[in-house]
Amino acid sequence: MTPSIYLAPFQGITGVTFRNIYSKHFQGVDKLFTPFFTTINNELKLPTRKQAELGCSSENGVEVVPQILSKDADEIICFALFCEKQGFKELNWNLGCPYPMVANKKRGSGMLPYPEMAEEILQKVMAETAIRFSVKCRLGYFSPDEIFNLIPIFNQYKISELTIHARIGKQLYSGEPDLETFRKALSLLTVPVVYNGDIFAINDFERVSDCFPTINTWMIGRGLLSDPFLPASIKGLQLPSDRQSAIRQFTNELYLAYRKQLNDNPAVLGILKEYWHYLAESFDNPHKVFKKLKKVKRFDEFEDEIDSVFREYEWVGSEKLVKRSQN
Repeated sequence: MTPSIYLAPFQGITGVTFRNIYSKHFQGVDKLFTPFFTTINNELKLPTRKQAELGCSSENGVEVVPQILSKDADEIICFALFCEKQGFKELNWNLGCPYPMVANKKRGSGMLPYPEMAEEILQKVMAETAIRFSVKCRLGYFSPDEIFNLIPIFNQYKISELTIHARIGKQLYSGEPDLETFRKALSLLTVPVVYNGDIFAINDFERVSDCFPTINTWMIGRGLLSDPFLPASIKGLQLPSDRQSAIRQFTNELYLAYRKQLNDNPAVLGILKEYWHYLAESFDNPHKVFKKLKKVKRFDEFEDEIDSVFREYEWVGSEKLVKRSQN
């Protein structure tokens, strides 16, 4: 059975411009998750900039799923109603963000130690909304055992999907995913489960899919940002013969689209540097590639350095990530 693959939400990177250009150039992704939204002032209105981020319920035929970060049921309900009116079919609740500035406020993964809060919110939200409601979480914030107090709640309210990043919040992205706790959680869940965590190359996917043969849906974040071809590779889809040229075309179009979106605001360079922090990993010398870009301050400098990157270094994709992980 062909796996389903989701683009993970990535704050600061996977906004509407990235989703549009990425889905235009690459195959294999079945859903595009937005970076999280926070408040909408309990009104069915959003600032113009945020409305633009939610202007399309699909990009190039790929479904877009908005995500909300909140610990307020009424806020989530308002956002759900807004998303329904915009034509979205699903809303995702972020219980996974690991960063202390979020978690310390009992939002994101910081809510996981408090299952009674999650249950109170789900009870109200599920009773007052019609949109599909999915959840993205971690195994816990302080301890992976926290997931076991939440499983009966997720099962009871029949959320549409549960994506689990197989780490705890305190880990951020360090250490190894906890596959054994994920396995135990999977055996107890009656809702559809999506695996997330450290799929950087085909061998990672094969290893984890062999561990969990009942899982057929996968969310990929950093691995996809590093190698945009990864979903197509996993699905066995045909790749272009000259992937370096394809990456060059994609990054050029992304650069021009950001400049247009932000009216040539220098903030474009910050957004692109953040993305290239990941994309550089799939070149044959990631450190030197990113070093060329991280200090540029003008558009002409950026363009010159990008020319230099594609002239001097080779795009090798996730195959290089495999080789580096084996050394």
